[in-house]
Amino acid sequence: MTDMFDRAQELEQRQREEALARHAAKQQAGSSFSHCNDCGEPIPERRRLCVPGCTRCIDCQNEHEKRSAR
Repeated sequence: MTDMFDRAQELEQRQREEALARHAAKQQAGSSFSHCNDCGEPIPERRRLCVPGCTRCIDCQNEHEKRSAR
């Protein structure tokens, strides 16, 4: 008989796998922008290669994440 802890672990594992799948799909969604969508500055090539589909420079992405967390 499964108990409450087993079901909680199964739910956590399923949610983790779904989140990882969403993240992978998002990264494969398309090519990165050459310039930041927010400030217009060039996005470094290394960032575009490491984060496929990125639309913001690192500074603007950090600000976006801070605003989203609030």
